Amino acid sequence: MKRKSLLLVSGLLLAGLFITGCSSGEKKAGKDDGKVNIRFSTWDSEKDLDNQQKLVDDFNASQDKINVTLEAYGGEYDTKISAGIGAGDAPDVMYMWNFPHYKDALEPLDGLIEKEGADYKDNFYETLWNYNSVDGKTFGIPIGFTTHAVYYNKDLFDQKKVEYPKEGWTWDDLQKTAAKLTDKETGDVGYAFPGKPDPYDFEMYAWGNKGSFTDDKGKLQGALDSPATIEVFDSFQKMLKDGSAIATEESGQTDMESGKVGMFTYGAWGLKSFKEAGINYGIAEVPSRNGNEGASILSSSGLAISKDSKNKEAAFEFVKYWTNEAANEYRLEYELPVLKSVVKKHDLENDEFKGVFYKMLQKSEAYTPSSFKAENWSDISSDLSLSFERIFNPSTLENPKDVLKEVTNKYK
Repeated sequence: MKRKSLLLVSGLLLAGLFITGCSSGEKKAGKDDGKVNIRFSTWDSEKDLDNQQKLVDDFNASQDKINVTLEAYGGEYDTKISAGIGAGDAPDVMYMWNFPHYKDALEPLDGLIEKEGADYKDNFYETLWNYNSVDGKTFGIPIGFTTHAVYYNKDLFDQKKVEYPKEGWTWDDLQKTAAKLTDKETGDVGYAFPGKPDPYDFEMYAWGNKGSFTDDKGKLQGALDSPATIEVFDSFQKMLKDGSAIATEESGQTDMESGKVGMFTYGAWGLKSFKEAGINYGIAEVPSRNGNEGASILSSSGLAISKDSKNKEAAFEFVKYWTNEAANEYRLEYELPVLKSVVKKHDLENDEFKGVFYKMLQKSEAYTPSSFKAENWSDISSDLSLSFERIFNPSTLENPKDVLKEVTNKYK
C-alpha cells in the first residue's frame, strides 16, 4: 500500500528524517521528575510536523502527570517502527496504517474504548473502525482518512460542451462522457488511471460490481477470477483500446493538471493541490455499475499503542487528546475530520468538494479489503500488481480473464 494512500496530513516525506520534538532531547518511557514519559512516533515531516509539535506542547502544558516526546521518522517510518518492535523498544503511541501486519505488536483497545462510553465510539464513522480493527479486535483510534472520488476538469467539459457528472451517474455514463471529451487531433483524453494500479486501491472497482479479489477467508479462487471482477478489468481495458482513457505512470493528477485529461479518480489529497494550481474542477462520486452502488477503498490511519508499553493508560490519555474535537478542528485545513460532531458543525457532508468523500465513506461501510483477509497479502499484492500491468500496458493489453486466472491458480 502506498504511503500517500494512508493519510491526508502526509506531505513530502523526507527519507531518513529523524527529529525529536522535545528541545531537551528524547526521553525514554518511564518516570522522570514525577511524570510518566510517553514516546509518540509520527511519519509526518516539514510543516505538518510543526503543527504536530504544537499539539504535543499544548498537551504537555496541560499535564502534571504525563510528558509526551514526539519522534518523527519520516520516509523510514516502517523500517524504524519494525526495528523498534523487534528490539522491544517500540514507541508507546504510534501512527499506524497496516494493522493486519502489526497487530501482534499492538495493544487491543476495546476495553479502554468501552470505559469511555457508547457516545465516544459512536462519534466516529463506523467505516473507520473497520479499518482500525483486525479479527474482531480494535487496535487503533481513527485519525485521518480519505475515500476516493472522480475529479473532473470543468474547463475541458465546458470547452467540449459536455454535461458535468450528476449524482447517481453510472460507469456507462462515465465511459460515454470520456468518449465525448476525447479528441485525437488535440490530444485531449476523457479519463486517466494508473497503468500499474495499487491492488489495495483498485479492489474498490470490483466491490462496485459485487466482486472482490478474495473471499471472506482470504482465498482468491471464486473472487478474483469471478465474472463480476473480470468485467471490471474488461471495461477499463476497453477504454484504453478505444482511446477514451490513458494508463498513466502515477495517479493521473499531473495529467489532469495539464488540461488535457477530463477525469481521474483520486483521494482528497488532490483538493489542496488543485486549489493551489488554480484548476477549475468538480468532484463526483464513484459511479454505480450494473445497478450496484459505487464503493470506495479507504486510505486511513489511526493511533495505536504498543503491546509492550508500560504506561498504557497514560498513552491512551494522549491518544484521546490527539483524536478529540479540538485536535480535529486544529487539523481541519489539511485533514478530513473523523468525528461526526466536527463534520456536522462545519456542514462538511454538504460541502461542494469534501462532501463527496463523506458520501463515499458511508457507502463503503460493508466492504473489507482483501489485505485484511489474506494472511499472505504482501505476496498476493506483488503478483497482482505485475498482473495489472500486463492487463493495462498499451503494448500488451493481455486478456484479463487469462491473467487473473493465472494468479488465482498460483494461490490455490
